[in-house]
Amino acid sequence: MKNNSRKLWPWFITWMISLLMILPNMSIASDIELKDGKLRIVFNAETGAIIRLENLETGWVIDRRAALGISFRMHAPLPDRRYNFIYGQQQRATVKRISEQEIHFEWKNLKSEYGGTLPLTFSAAVTLTDGKITFSGKLINNTDLTVETVEYPYLADLNPPSKSTAIHARTMWYGNLESEEIYPGFENRKGYWGVFNPVKTKDSHRSLYCLLQSGGQGLYVGLQDPTQRYLVQYTFEQHPANINSVNALIPQTDSISGITVNTEFRLCHFLFAAPHSVTGLMPVMFTGYKGDWQAGVDIYKAWRKTWFRQPHLPSWIQDVHSWMQLQINSPEDDRRVKFKDLYQYGKECADNGVTAIQLVGWNKLGQDGNDPLQDFDPNLGTHEELQAVIKKIESLGVKVILFGKINWADKSTQAYKDELYKYEAKDPYGVAYEQGGYSYYTPTQLAGINNHRRSVMDFNSPGYQKIVAREFQKVLDLEPSGWLFDENCHHGTVLYNFAPDHGYKAPGFIYGGDMPMAAMLNKMAQKKNPDFLFAGEGHQDWLMQYYPCSYFRMNLSSTSVDRYIDPQAPLVVAVTGVDDREKLNLILLNRYIISYEPYFFKGHVNDFPLTLEYGKKIDALRRKYKQWLWDAAFKDITGAKVNANGFHRYAVFQTESGRKAVVIANMEKEKSIRAKVALTGKDAGEFNLATPENPDAVGNTGIVDIPARSVVVLMEK
Repeated sequence: MKNNSRKLWPWFITWMISLLMILPNMSIASDIELKDGKLRIVFNAETGAIIRLENLETGWVIDRRAALGISFRMHAPLPDRRYNFIYGQQQRATVKRISEQEIHFEWKNLKSEYGGTLPLTFSAAVTLTDGKITFSGKLINNTDLTVETVEYPYLADLNPPSKSTAIHARTMWYGNLESEEIYPGFENRKGYWGVFNPVKTKDSHRSLYCLLQSGGQGLYVGLQDPTQRYLVQYTFEQHPANINSVNALIPQTDSISGITVNTEFRLCHFLFAAPHSVTGLMPVMFTGYKGDWQAGVDIYKAWRKTWFRQPHLPSWIQDVHSWMQLQINSPEDDRRVKFKDLYQYGKECADNGVTAIQLVGWNKLGQDGNDPLQDFDPNLGTHEELQAVIKKIESLGVKVILFGKINWADKSTQAYKDELYKYEAKDPYGVAYEQGGYSYYTPTQLAGINNHRRSVMDFNSPGYQKIVAREFQKVLDLEPSGWLFDENCHHGTVLYNFAPDHGYKAPGFIYGGDMPMAAMLNKMAQKKNPDFLFAGEGHQDWLMQYYPCSYFRMNLSSTSVDRYIDPQAPLVVAVTGVDDREKLNLILLNRYIISYEPYFFKGHVNDFPLTLEYGKKIDALRRKYKQWLWDAAFKDITGAKVNANGFHRYAVFQTESGRKAVVIANMEKEKSIRAKVALTGKDAGEFNLATPENPDAVGNTGIVDIPARSVVVLMEK
């Protein structure tokens, strides 16, 4: 026996060493997991914390170190101390496996940092189906406290696929898919005075999803509720700090100076759960994808189809056309154009093929004055004169779209002092929020001295909704073809109203009132004119159900995500340059509608003839090849590859028959470039080539020389 023990001892030592090496990546008895062929998520069965998340298809271990796992965090301020957190790692969970695809967690009688044990119950359900992990939750608040936030789900150790692979958070805002680096650089966005560690957040009222893009793959994180019941923030926190304060790089090791290095990612639900209440969390879904941002947005597009209501569009907005924006007055009373003189502008538009005017400053006190009132400015003419000139311009085939704002109240007006103040949003201390207004023309106002300060109005208030309905009727009475609600994409910096006397139980999430307000206005307009066009400024894509036309500005760094989500949506982009070829080429490339705006929308459509003439050629090309450039589906850069020896942009369109068009813009200022086009899955291609200057198509093999500041269209034979 002794001899046999000596023989077994080396084997046992070797086995123990091997076991210790693999333990960090093992699920031990106290862990519980969900797993399919695509994703694996592991929880600590004692605390309910996520301790591992991995994409089995790509090998990306998204959350790696079990010791760092956190289940959730809550904030429940006390009457005499606001700083009172509840940390999930200090709680014990009751765990129940419902099936191979579902686990339930419950945490009861939660220990808080400074308020002792509180009669709170937080429960969560996690399901995994076809590579999609869904987190749902419910908070039972039996305390006398308001639980302001619940942070769940919580990844405490967000990792890149490799140390050499970056992570970028990508979210939507103002017609763009913004990108923020998370790794290897991490800029603090909250101010060094306000946080212990570098922090950055992205808001759900701008984007219902956040893509964690890393190389040729990503993690999609999306809310599964489009109703905007409350705010959710996608929150990133980097521990302990950057290596130095110059380049914001994250330490590349698991620890530095004996301090753990990790990046947290969590979703913060701003519930403001009232005392003795039950509040459900909006579901959150995680899923992996292969490819660039387009593959991530495809996940959102598929879900969006389940709830998005396609709006009615008048026929004129669906065809190739262009706009002009014209401001005729400002808060500094320049009163540039009288109502009776507007016909000249309409005639100039008609003569140049421009079929819509966005008319700004027609209201009393001009643009950004007297909001939200929609009264005509008597210094510019009478109501009858404005109504008559709108009708006269529209008889030329030029639609008039009146510009207005209803989310602010001009604090300098008597209307604010008499009535509107009652519906302004207030902070938790009872102080009214304020938006600073805008500056126009004079040195005094450009210095910000006499701006029209504005209160932020509460869209959830029934009383304010009645005021907006009253004011919007004034717009309808002028009988334009549409209305553009400027700044409908935001409410300044305001998120919630805490005033208790607005006709509902506060606090109210301001953005939760956006769609009900829009639905009310749509109903009013439909009674008068079923083809009335609702438009807005760079608004969120879910608002396209009610404001189906979006106007915004863009630049070279913009990602055309709204166009990718909806290839046919009317998206209008401003053109302001004297010879704005680059912007016009991008408008062609992204199927945007041109908005001519000489002198920053204060001139005539023909003031900048180089821009106008080239824009007309762009639209003529789109009409000639409408099935390729207008009716076709926009694919961004998917479906083709373009290599060129210079700075360029390109996009792919796919026709109903499946054939592709590739639009290539040479963004070089002075030199020509040579571009080679290869369609996906094809070794060579035969194309027809056309340009704005030479619209008659000629044959091409996929290799083309493009002059500086020019664009070409290659259409598959």
